[in-house]
Amino acid sequence: MTSVQDNIKGKVAIVTGASSGIGESTARHLAARGAKVVLAARRTDRLDKVVAEIREAGGEAIAVATDVSKRADLEKLAAATVEAFGRIDVLVNNAGVMPLSPIEKLKVDEWDRTIDVNIKGVLYGIAAVLPRMQAQGSGHILNVASIAGIKVFTPIGTVYSATKHAVRAISEGLRVEMGNSGVRVTVVSPGAVESELKFGSTDAEAAAGVKAFYDANQIPSDAIARAVVYAVEQPANVDINEVVVRPVSQDF
Repeated sequence: MTSVQDNIKGKVAIVTGASSGIGESTARHLAARGAKVVLAARRTDRLDKVVAEIREAGGEAIAVATDVSKRADLEKLAAATVEAFGRIDVLVNNAGVMPLSPIEKLKVDEWDRTIDVNIKGVLYGIAAVLPRMQAQGSGHILNVASIAGIKVFTPIGTVYSATKHAVRAISEGLRVEMGNSGVRVTVVSPGAVESELKFGSTDAEAAAGVKAFYDANQIPSDAIARAVVYAVEQPANVDINEVVVRPVSQDF
């Protein structure tokens, strides 16, 4: 009988936003289960450190400098992955930003950045890997959304919520489109998780509120990494469509 362990071992997995938080933890967990991991982010010093530690632990990993808001970077990331490991089995679209403020404060530049990273970055990642997955008849795209993609995070997170609602819509639409192609799609929606995401707000009042909420409720990023591993390890004909992970104490 084949163990679920074997459904991760040897797979080639790209993780965006892998320099810290959920992305870093996910890369480490996948590597520990035998995946060949490609860590993507802008901070190459952090990536190199994590890659070195994965290798020291006996895993296989490389780092690729990537800004997910630039489509060319995602194309280069996919090409570098194929060059290094020959294929792409898993994409964890994790990179995201969370600058929070009421709409009336009109932080339009932050809206643009949030859309560029949280929506366009996900779409660019899909565009880079999907043709390769379709050609090989298998693959798994996991998009990290948020509790804010289930319930609108008012009054400070409306734009952020809009981007995460979009991620869930993109994920469900792609899942249906893929049908019997062999390409699986999962959306993972975290609640308050220990990461750098909570530090993204330039609005002082919003930042203070977020910090207090996270300090009181947050769970480790490992909680999300385990959810990703759970989805990836399933047999090829099983697709975990959606996983929602909250702190027990979180009320929304």
